[in-house]
Amino acid sequence: MERVKSRPVIYRAARKVWIILDMIKFEHTLFALPFALIAAIVAANGVPKAATLLWILVAMVGARSSAMAFNRIVDLELDRLNPRTSNRALPKGLVSIIEAAVFAIVSAGLLVVAAYKLNPLAFALSPAALVVILGYSYTKRFTVWSHVVLGLALSIAPAGAWIAVTGGLDAAPLILCAAVVFWTAGFDIIYSLQDVEFDRMVGLKSLPQAFGVRRALLVSGFLHGLMVASLVGFGVMTWLGLSYYMGVGLVAAFLIYEHKLVSPSDISRVNAAFFTMNGFVSVGLLIFAVLDVVVR
Repeated sequence: MERVKSRPVIYRAARKVWIILDMIKFEHTLFALPFALIAAIVAANGVPKAATLLWILVAMVGARSSAMAFNRIVDLELDRLNPRTSNRALPKGLVSIIEAAVFAIVSAGLLVVAAYKLNPLAFALSPAALVVILGYSYTKRFTVWSHVVLGLALSIAPAGAWIAVTGGLDAAPLILCAAVVFWTAGFDIIYSLQDVEFDRMVGLKSLPQAFGVRRALLVSGFLHGLMVASLVGFGVMTWLGLSYYMGVGLVAAFLIYEHKLVSPSDISRVNAAFFTMNGFVSVGLLIFAVLDVVVR
């Protein structure tokens, strides 16, 4: 009898969690995770310990989940006004602010616990990581370079993974972090093309809003060129081999195609450029890095 009565409660709880995960686009954790794994396997010169990989994954999930839930709370009123985002869970009332806040706090706690389990430096730096990933949500209110801040937030992933494996940080992983900054800023500029008119209407800042779509796309392409150069630099500094550079070449091809999907006169394929191609970029590079470091 008790089990029968508990089913509706369990169902409602599970459905609420599912809605929250959809709200934060949990599947997009895939974007930064491969770069964390690349940093981990290169730092370990092979496959790191299972426990280390587990806590890196927990830290990644916790960091991104807390950042996205916090962003949804901070941008709630803007999301209500924007036709593109008004159908999200918080504006529609499918999730309450309290529920989203609890989820964000628990997720941030996961990051801190995972960092503690990894090593003292990771734990000591976890509050700073939270300041960056949560602080990003406010940047579009005062700077057109919020895209770069988002890149900085995602670049914490490979830096954190390197620290998790080695207990320290040196120049090589910082080059990989730079690649993530350039990559993220470039694709976020493309994504923000959807909201140029809305940003102008409500006073939010972005490169397309400030400089126009054509110039913003040129900046995006330049940043993606810097990403490829940084990936080459990372390979040189860590003595990676041919398979890795084949992966870098594949990344360059994906990025070129991504920029062919959008133009100043046609942004109808922004979602394909943002979601599909960037998934190929990160996962593709990871596969070739694994082939180079682990399988060789």
